[in-house]
Amino acid sequence: MSLPSAWAQWADAVIAERTAAGLLRRYQTLASPQGARVLRDGRWLLNFCSNDYLGLAADARLRSALQQAVADTGVGAGASALVCGHHHAHDALAEALADWLGVELVLLFGNGYLANLGVLQGLAGRDDAIFQDRLNHASLLDGGLASGAAHQRYRHADVDDLQARLHRTPARRRLVVSDGVFSMDGDIAPLPDLLRLAQTHEALLVLDEAHAFGVLGEQGRGSVSHFGLAADAVPLRVGTLGKAFGVYGAFVAGPRALLAALQQLARPGIYTTALPPALAMTTLTALQLVRDEDWRRQHLQNLVQRLRAGLLAQGWTLMASDTPIQPVLLGSAERALAVSQALAERAIWVAAIRPPTVPAGTARLRLTLTATHTDADVDALLDAMAQLAPAHACLEDVA
Repeated sequence: MSLPSAWAQWADAVIAERTAAGLLRRYQTLASPQGARVLRDGRWLLNFCSNDYLGLAADARLRSALQQAVADTGVGAGASALVCGHHHAHDALAEALADWLGVELVLLFGNGYLANLGVLQGLAGRDDAIFQDRLNHASLLDGGLASGAAHQRYRHADVDDLQARLHRTPARRRLVVSDGVFSMDGDIAPLPDLLRLAQTHEALLVLDEAHAFGVLGEQGRGSVSHFGLAADAVPLRVGTLGKAFGVYGAFVAGPRALLAALQQLARPGIYTTALPPALAMTTLTALQLVRDEDWRRQHLQNLVQRLRAGLLAQGWTLMASDTPIQPVLLGSAERALAVSQALAERAIWVAAIRPPTVPAGTARLRLTLTATHTDADVDALLDAMAQLAPAHACLEDVA
């Protein structure tokens, strides 16, 4: 099929521009389950790219649970949740997640992107105001823009900037929106200060815990538990099931009244096929492992400390992260790609993160650790990084 000439020229220009800037992205195809080692292009690589923080994506117990769940419930949900796609497995998972977090109600979504779009489009409109951390995930930014509300982005983790913006807004209904753990920097949001400001200015605080649930807090309950806050301190939390849980899907947790309204207004939840019930049943097993196997979180923290100490000793520029997300700043996209490729030649897979995912001048390696990594895996990465450090570690142009 031939494209109209204007569209063909546009498509070619997009690819040429991305290629020239070192920003072209391509799929990297796996031929193995997700894990600390993966098979790609016929080679086994040490994998430091995955968000499978607790190492559950290929856990034998989840495989077995999914096989049984498919036998019991079939494969697809067949319809949207509000038509005929809602299964008792969805109720069971929502109730278990609500119990785990100590909240009144949980709504399920197909994935985290849909959940964030649904929350912000459903809660805010033209006469409202949304205030977002500048480094929030793209799904939050897109949801805020799509809502039609006045949309402002405050400086990263800067509560003074947020306070000034809240003070100036004439909007009666206000939302403060932040990641709990920032996906590209790995740092933790200043949640107590955000909560204080939201309460002072009668704003609704929305916290995306995609990279915090399972990793931070008692039983992996996320940032709220990490800071020792009451279970219901944050009015609305969004979580994903495709990262530390090792499955797929997402949820929104909060008070019954707010979520009952959101169920009527969140278009990405209303007008899309429900999460497969077999995945909901499997996630019940994943949740039990997240709650019970605290050794996974402890092992992760030990690996984080080992990796950071080694990289800092080699002279690499790290960011202030105590989470499994460990960015190594390299500055330019070309440099990040060069180091990523050099690691691949040493059978280590680390993603080069480039604009527009991160700001210009802050391209980086995004090293992520999982509970299935060993000390020896981290040491192998450190050995490879040490070989590259003389040429790449001390960079004068990192922002």
